[in-house]
Amino acid sequence: MEKNSNLDRIRIVLVEPQDGANIGSVCRAMKTMGIHDLAITGDRQYDENRVRTLALHAYDLYENHSRYANLAEALSDSVLSVGASRRRGKNRKYFALLPEQMAKRIDATGEGRVSIVFGREADGLTDAELNLCHMGVRIPTSDAFPSLNLSQAVQVITYTLFRELTSTAGFEPIVESRLQKLSQTVGESFEKIDFFKQDEKSEVERFFRDIFARATLSEGEAKRLEKMFIKMARIRIHKNMDKDTRGQ
Repeated sequence: MEKNSNLDRIRIVLVEPQDGANIGSVCRAMKTMGIHDLAITGDRQYDENRVRTLALHAYDLYENHSRYANLAEALSDSVLSVGASRRRGKNRKYFALLPEQMAKRIDATGEGRVSIVFGREADGLTDAELNLCHMGVRIPTSDAFPSLNLSQAVQVITYTLFRELTSTAGFEPIVESRLQKLSQTVGESFEKIDFFKQDEKSEVERFFRDIFARATLSEGEAKRLEKMFIKMARIRIHKNMDKDTRGQ
């Protein structure tokens, strides 16, 4: 399955949320991470102005959300459902995945809707609701203050999904062979402008190689540095040629 298509099948399910402002914040959290399918359970009516105020340009997610009488109905067409909860107990899931582990599980799951379920702001999911889900997911937090509000929890989960399930390029530092090549270019450029007074080219190359290694350069940065040193050498050569021409 294409990486980016994984996000299209993610549904965020809110179980009986208590406040429209929280729903609006959830919409923003979802849309910033490329997830647009929102479902809400229960028959509570929400102040649309409160939703809109917090959702801003993500209000369309609320306008197009699906409404279900209960969680069982909301999960009826899901091939995988995951309940978000930090609490443990003998009647709750005996294990919970970390968000990154959940993303890998989703990536390995065949085609079909994947629902991630979030409970009420005050007391989360009941034991029965969590048991309707195939597995649990837990966001690690400090024992001193472990509670995240609803939109924060959704933001952490959706960010992790976006990072893990899309082909967005991350930073990749250059490898040792590339460092050597860059350092050699620096040494050759200095040599062309007669910088070395003694046999110190190898020492200078090692010096720059160590600096570049500590800087953790990307390929783009390495190419730019190469161009700068090569241009420096060419400018010096051309100036010397101009002087020789004027002296004739």
